[in-house]
Amino acid sequence: MDFYSLSTVLLVILITCLLAKYTRMMLEKAKLPPGPTPLPIIGTLYKMNLNNVVRSLMELHKTFGDIFTIYEGNRPCVVLCGYKAIKETLIDKAEEFSGRGYFPLFYDYSKGDDLVFSNGEKWKELRHFTHLTLTNFGMGKRSIEERIKEEAEHLIELLKKTNGSPTDPKLHIHYSVCNLICSVMFGKRFDYQDEEFQNLIHWLQDSFRIMSNPWGLMYNAYPWFMKYIPGPHKQLMKNYTFITDLIRKRVENNIKSLDSNNPRDYIDCFLIKMKKEEKNSATYYHHNTLVMSIMMVLFGGTEAVSNTLIFIFLLLIKHPNVAEKVYKEIDNVIGHRPPNYEDRLKMPYTEAFIHEVQRFADVAPLSLPHELTKDTQIRNYTFRKGTVFLTLLTSVHYDKTQFNNPTNFHPNNFLGEDGKFKKNNALMAFSAGKRICPGLSLALMEMFLFFTTMLQNFTIKSLVSPEDISIDPVGVGLAHIPPNYEFCLLPRSYSEE
Repeated sequence: MDFYSLSTVLLVILITCLLAKYTRMMLEKAKLPPGPTPLPIIGTLYKMNLNNVVRSLMELHKTFGDIFTIYEGNRPCVVLCGYKAIKETLIDKAEEFSGRGYFPLFYDYSKGDDLVFSNGEKWKELRHFTHLTLTNFGMGKRSIEERIKEEAEHLIELLKKTNGSPTDPKLHIHYSVCNLICSVMFGKRFDYQDEEFQNLIHWLQDSFRIMSNPWGLMYNAYPWFMKYIPGPHKQLMKNYTFITDLIRKRVENNIKSLDSNNPRDYIDCFLIKMKKEEKNSATYYHHNTLVMSIMMVLFGGTEAVSNTLIFIFLLLIKHPNVAEKVYKEIDNVIGHRPPNYEDRLKMPYTEAFIHEVQRFADVAPLSLPHELTKDTQIRNYTFRKGTVFLTLLTSVHYDKTQFNNPTNFHPNNFLGEDGKFKKNNALMAFSAGKRICPGLSLALMEMFLFFTTMLQNFTIKSLVSPEDISIDPVGVGLAHIPPNYEFCLLPRSYSEE
């Protein structure tokens, strides 16, 4: 057989295989919720604006309703939209939706040997352990709140050095929030000028930037193709390696000085657990699991809180009438003493403001994928075990049935008629159900204490008028990355009031 004949035969075989696979995919599609028609190989990519995939999904939500199906190549993914649909699934059927779906951007590095991307009993055990540790279990004499207060003071000292000149708060806030996580994970904070620490911040920020641009989104949808072509997404795995190398060095230092009766940090607690279970062949506590879990905590614990705080200050200067009420409440309740977390119970407007920022800024518009742990009936559909679901949290935070005028920023969304703080279950900034962020309580404490400490010490002065302040994110994907902006920090003097 000559070359052209062989090529023809191979081409016919390839086309036949593609047609067979496409036919099978379309037959399966008939059993799933409606959605745009997938094309061979690319799936529904043609319906996505990779510069703003959230907006594309919101448009599909308008067209197809609360539950629809998209395709990442040949892989179907069911998208859940609005509070009602997500409550029916992640909350009302929490156990069935407790699985974690394949997420190549992280899984291809950790292989699921971590807190976030593991499944089954391993995930349950690691989550329980981490939750106990993050709530100060076996963490020595200093409480989490004391650690946050200490870091807040370091942040204030750093910002005082700006001497009222224009400054971009982004890097300062990332330093402080990441340092708090390092304090819990590694038992000590870094100096802000420490080169290793500055590199860590860079790797974390750069990774989220890549994840939230078209290259990262393409890799997550088509890893089988993207891993073989050059591009910025290749830097992700290098960043992960730099981060885990730093963590491994810290773990080795802890091993050399471990005192089982006096755990200093998360690493020590994990090492002690490893030692207790060293004869258990089925243990989930291993050296690599520790390293990968810390990496995931650094990512989850740094970026979401940092970006929310950055949006908090941006929205504060965008709405001076709101800022005036927050300042007044801080002065009346806290005064000049250091803030305590329990102060929030007497500060309903400040609490409402922080929660409204979480809703409005929507820093995590797409939660990580969920995977069914068993066959499940949802509305008129029967979904098989292993079906992957994506929750569009933006659709919940902007759900007109849950919030008044959701496209407007309004702290009253979280205030009752009596002026007291009112919780709203439709706020899902840290996801919902079994897979809700285990560091939720820590994150809320951080945001309150960092924010009130900042406002207690500084009057924040905008460089432009409120109507000229843009709040549009510069990255839209896994995260809403806040835009760059500057303001002046003018020291407050209580003796003059």
